[in-house]
Amino acid sequence: MSEISCFHCGLPVPAGSRHSVVISGAERPMCCPGCEAVAGAIVAGGLDNFYRFRDTTNQRPEGDNPREARWDAFDLPELQQQFVRDWGSSGEGGDLKLASLLVGGISCAACVWLIEKHLGALEGVERVSVNASTQRAQIVFDPQHMKPSLLFAELARIGYRPAAATAANSEELILTERRAALRRLGVAGLGTMQVMMFAIALYFGEATGIDAEMERYFRWVSLLVATPVVLYAARPFFSAAWRSLRSRHLSMDVPVSLAIGLAYVASFYATVTGTGDVYFESISMFTFFLLLGRTVEMRARHRAGLASGGLAQLLPLTATRLDLGEAREVPVAALVAGDRILLRPGDTVPADGEVLEGTSGVDESLLSGESALQQKTTGSRVYAGSVNGDSTLEVRVTAAGQSTRISAIERLVERAQLEKPQQVALADRVAGWFVAVVLAAAGAAFAFWWQVAPERAFWIALSVLVVTCPCALSLATPAALAAATLRLQQLGLLIAGGHLLETLPRLTRVVFDKTGTLTQGEPRILQIQLLRDGWTEQRVRDVAAALESRSNHPLARAFRPWFNNLQARELVMHTGRGIEGRLDDMGYRLGRADFAAVEPPPLPRSEGQWLLLGDEKGPVAWIGLGDQLRASAMAAVSRLRDSGLAMELLSGDQSAEVARLAQSVGITDYRAGVSPEEKLERLQQLQAGGEKVLMVGDGLNDVPVLSGADASVAMLSAADLAQSRADAILLNGDLQVLPNALQLSRKTRRIIRQNLAWALGYNVLALPLAVCGLVPPWVAALGMSASSLIVVLNALRLSRWAPRRRAAVSDISVTAQTAR
Repeated sequence: MSEISCFHCGLPVPAGSRHSVVISGAERPMCCPGCEAVAGAIVAGGLDNFYRFRDTTNQRPEGDNPREARWDAFDLPELQQQFVRDWGSSGEGGDLKLASLLVGGISCAACVWLIEKHLGALEGVERVSVNASTQRAQIVFDPQHMKPSLLFAELARIGYRPAAATAANSEELILTERRAALRRLGVAGLGTMQVMMFAIALYFGEATGIDAEMERYFRWVSLLVATPVVLYAARPFFSAAWRSLRSRHLSMDVPVSLAIGLAYVASFYATVTGTGDVYFESISMFTFFLLLGRTVEMRARHRAGLASGGLAQLLPLTATRLDLGEAREVPVAALVAGDRILLRPGDTVPADGEVLEGTSGVDESLLSGESALQQKTTGSRVYAGSVNGDSTLEVRVTAAGQSTRISAIERLVERAQLEKPQQVALADRVAGWFVAVVLAAAGAAFAFWWQVAPERAFWIALSVLVVTCPCALSLATPAALAAATLRLQQLGLLIAGGHLLETLPRLTRVVFDKTGTLTQGEPRILQIQLLRDGWTEQRVRDVAAALESRSNHPLARAFRPWFNNLQARELVMHTGRGIEGRLDDMGYRLGRADFAAVEPPPLPRSEGQWLLLGDEKGPVAWIGLGDQLRASAMAAVSRLRDSGLAMELLSGDQSAEVARLAQSVGITDYRAGVSPEEKLERLQQLQAGGEKVLMVGDGLNDVPVLSGADASVAMLSAADLAQSRADAILLNGDLQVLPNALQLSRKTRRIIRQNLAWALGYNVLALPLAVCGLVPPWVAALGMSASSLIVVLNALRLSRWAPRRRAAVSDISVTAQTAR
């Protein structure tokens, strides 16, 4: 019988071993617990492709302890390619690395503080930046003093769930969070409804004289209903509070957990002994309201696609490599400089290279932001992430992996994310001091009454905690942000995190991209100049559309509405020149002037891209194409300017179209031919001067500046990576949503301040009364509930908010000006 080898390390599997891992749908044998743990971590991390593309088996982990081997897999160089990249040189001359990790379990700004402080104190860690909205950690470390496995282990040690930041892990984190949140919210909601029915009976029973046996029955049933709410639904508050206490940092979860825990213990004691008051309805309602706010925020950022897998999704898994003239499919990770690869029409370019043979148009819109195909011939450069157009190319690889242009843009993105200012919720800033005051007041009240009336000490201290419990304070910000977020989603803007609404009122400047942002991003027929009598504009459009009906060139999309009006035959594409075919026994050509006619007429003076339509008799008509201005662009820019914001246009397009478009919408500050590096440099220059900048873009070339801006919005048609790095996504293409969002953000700020003022004012009044023993616990519970309800109702006003618009520029006038 043949010997079975370990799928991970290749060593023999002992007889009777039951260690195995399911990899790529098949159960694979393992020789020991260590290999089983390492392989399990690789699969659980969504890195199954490691086993597809490895060249040899791996070393067996030292020791057989699965707990020690669990994180060792992430030290393998093959796995680090998925989430670790080069960063630069350290001050000591060594090379630094940047690890991108997903961190499950982040719930508030205190979690961000704890992770950054804990990891930042480790030897070999240079910088740490954690984004609470995306739950991503960017960690710059020195590989000579720190290993990725230690980063995973340290995050797990302080109570978080680390994973490599891959697309599969991002999707898994979203699903896990969503399911857990809905389960906890459901338990809290059902518990609140049930326990409130029994609470009403108890409240009215005390006034009308309820039977003692019936009162005990209602208390025991309330205890049974509230217990799952406290032990399951409220568990995230207790976990976060425990982490905060271990890190010696007071967060909002500390008094929340104390109030829930002590009120539950006191109610449990009162139920068992038949003395005192119970607070099961307050506990359940408090938990439900807090979970509801967090769930709404979580779903908003999930739907915004914040947990994107990044640039890896833009590149193919395999490439066609030419080995001695023979085409072979190989992993993209196996490409090196000097390899010859074949690019068929429609292929995504896997690496940077130089064209050796062939002529074709290549779509580089993700890199340059320009939608027109770039013609490539022998000697031209092509870049990873672009898409080959209509013909086959043979390319010599000049840069692969982290040396490509697209990887350089990703490094710019990560650098911008590290430098992005931290956003801290207003409630957390206020609560930091308030929590300490509440805890000190409760302790002081207990100590005083223990000397005066020991039998009342616990209940008065509990009343202090309950009546001043920061329920309203903790709901003040998230309730308003949740209501505003949902309202903006209805208006057409999908918010990725509450910090955007906090940042918008402080903005001083808006920076727009051109192609796909202020414009539609697709070519349109702007005008037609007839050159022969007897022809009409409709006839010109129909003939041109018939010629372009089978073309995959981007300009062909301009003729799409008329594709089926006429049928052409004998169509021939001439790359870089145009297309020819026959209609009704007449030959036609459409494209460059010297291709469409033997003696072409003078080029029209108007700006734009001009195609000439000609037949066997000569020129027929000039067709002017261009990227049409969005109908809402002019009104949106005008409203934003009226709000006190400066306007600026930064475009990668080098044509004079940039100046014409900027002037048409009323933007005087514009720049053309700006690279991604120059865009980020300009942004940082503005921020260094004290500006708060909103960036609006859609291309991959906008990703670094979207990540580095104080606030950013991506179009729905934007590249996936651009959407994942933006703070919001414009769903309907209506740019007037931007000034609407600015108005709503200012309204939200006022609502938050009103909520905070009410919550603090209520606590300032209630605290002295509770310390003096003048507030019974049941009154404290009602006061806390009423305070929370007022805050929620005030926040819900935002869900009915309607934008105030001045007389807007009509779509007709905008379109007319665009045509001119």
